[in-house]
Parts: sequence; C-alpha cells; structure tokens
Amino acid sequence: MDGEQPIAVLEELLAAKGNHLLRTAILLAGSRSDGEDLLQSALERVIQRWPTMRGDPEGYLRRALYHLAVDGWRRKKAWRQRLGLLGVPDLVPDGADAVDQRDRVVRMLHLLPPQQRTAIVLRYWEDLSEAEAARAMGCSVGTVKSAASRGLRRLRELSELPGESPDHADGINGRGLTAQAAGRTA
Repeated sequence: MDGEQPIAVLEELLAAKGNHLLRTAILLAGSRSDGEDLLQSALERVIQRWPTMRGDPEGYLRRALYHLAVDGWRRKKAWRQRLGLLGVPDLVPDGADAVDQRDRVVRMLHLLPPQQRTAIVLRYWEDLSEAEAARAMGCSVGTVKSAASRGLRRLRELSELPGESPDHADGINGRGLTAQAAGRTA
C-alpha cells in the first residue's frame, strides 16, 4: 500500500462512522471527555499498525476501543481499591425526558460488570451480531449471549428500583428502562 491510499481509507471510515464510533466510545468510557480520549487512543493504535494491517480497519478500530476501555476499567478499579475515595462521577441531566432516560441508562450501564456492559453496548447500541460482538470482545458467541442476557436482566432489575436505594443512591428512579432505551425493539 502506498502512503496516500491508507490515509484516504481511514479518513473515509471516520467521515462515514466517526460520530457513531465516538458515541460508542462515550458509552464504553462513561463520559464524553473519556470517550474522546478512548477513540483518540484507538485511532493512534490503528495508525501505528496501518502499514501491516490486513482486513477490515473498522473491526480493528472497534476491537482497539474495547481493549482500551477494558484497560481503563482495570486501572480505575485498581485506583478505587487503593484509595477508596474515588467514585463514578455523577452525570447531570438537563431536564428533558429523553436526556433523563439516556442518563439513567448510562448510569445503569456503569453498574454492570465490564463484560456485560460491553456485550450490551456492542449488541444493542452498535447493533452487531453475536458473532461480530464475539470477535470484537475476543471471546466465544456463547459468552456474548450469556453476558448480554445477564446484563439485560440486571438492567431490568435496576430499572425497577425505587428512587433511592441503599446500594445505589445516585437517582435511578422506578420509571423503568424501555426496550427502546436499551436498544431493543419490541
């Protein structure tokens, strides 16, 4: 490959799917600024490996996003265990119902273990098939199915909690998580 073509292919990918990839990174990272950093790091990895990369650059970019997000979760968990003072930052809704609902979904996603959160994001936000999600996560299709199932079950449980519960006092109310908010259609 020459120097111009690979950059043009990457630019086309980012032009076509950049916003969608950014939204995915935000969901995986937990905030807009962390999502932007996550996508930037994944793009750096893609660019570093571009001369030797074979196959689908989008798949490689998605896998890099996932692996970098997992690394970040592990780092954050280690810091929380050592310091005990760090917590998940509160997200501030702007008052609109759609934003409030999206905020509740993101908060509930934060409560899921990383594998379940990733399976939910890849399957229902990214709309990947089970096989595609398994490739992105580096696991079997069965692992994706069980992680998504357990994650959806936990999201349903969390959506039924009253306004303030002892184990989760950041304001998820009992109005529920609709299938549309979880990315599923009825």
